[in-house]
Amino acid sequence: MPPSYEGKNVLVTGGAGFIGSELVVELRKHGADVTVLDDFSFGDLQNIRKLKVKVICGDLREEEAVVKATKGQNIIFHLAARPFIPLCYQRPKEFFAVNADGTLNLMLATLNENPEMIVHVSSSEVYGTAQYVPMDENHPVNPHSTYAVSKLAADRICFSLYKEHGMPITIIRPFNTYGPRETHPYIVPTVISQLVRSNKLVLGNLESSRDFTYVADTVRALLIAGQCKQAVGEVINVGSGKDVKIRDLVYLIARLMGKKKIEISQDKSKLRPFDVDRLCANYDKANRILKWEPTISLEDGLKETIDWYLTKGAEWPWERNPFYIELLKLSSS
Repeated sequence: MPPSYEGKNVLVTGGAGFIGSELVVELRKHGADVTVLDDFSFGDLQNIRKLKVKVICGDLREEEAVVKATKGQNIIFHLAARPFIPLCYQRPKEFFAVNADGTLNLMLATLNENPEMIVHVSSSEVYGTAQYVPMDENHPVNPHSTYAVSKLAADRICFSLYKEHGMPITIIRPFNTYGPRETHPYIVPTVISQLVRSNKLVLGNLESSRDFTYVADTVRALLIAGQCKQAVGEVINVGSGKDVKIRDLVYLIARLMGKKKIEISQDKSKLRPFDVDRLCANYDKANRILKWEPTISLEDGLKETIDWYLTKGAEWPWERNPFYIELLKLSSS
């Protein structure tokens, strides 16, 4: 059971995004006074509009907004980032500026606020393709994209400030999180949205494999980490401990949606120039320090995600984002 946040001032950067908004919902349930910092380039206000939270529209690159957001916060969850890997090939400077420089801005602004805890949310992408499985926190880091490099840089910034200034920072490294309210067209929401409209799918790499964790499980780990003193200074993986090939994932989603026959074609433009072949988490450290383990199976989590999508009128937040609307038009033309 996650700890109580009653009476705590909590900042969530990227709080209108996919994982961030789920975290905000749970923090409010556990009594926190929540501030959300988001630039709403990809985060969706509808994800949090019914919640009683303070919202600051600002960018991690804007020191004034960051200083305002961190003022008086007891606990900080740092999720804001540019995370969509296909986009980093066109915007490497933006990814570094937001993910690395923005993290430094946030941590330096926080330095004088003396927070109880800072939880920095990293990414399993920093490991690159698995050299052994399951992948523990001692697995070599070998990022395969400018996104992953920028996230690793952010991790090292956080760890250095923990060492140099004694900042109470924990680095959580989620593997592939999926679920409702997704703000980017990753594989699970893309397959679901395509299957709602047709039995024909157009996808990229079907042979890679990933470790998928339902968003409620990921968020539970974050909530525990936010008040776990034993986690300070640690890097902790959060994943299911099982990986699945994308091809098998697609057929599982199709079965759950009642699609008995599907056709899959490959769009080579969707292939990454330096893809990660396999990710599979070892979550022993999370179990030992956070007393955390995943509780929702892939099939059950996919059912929840599909049900949410169908009951919400078949629309993901990214499907109403002007940027992705235009991008999808260009890719289909």
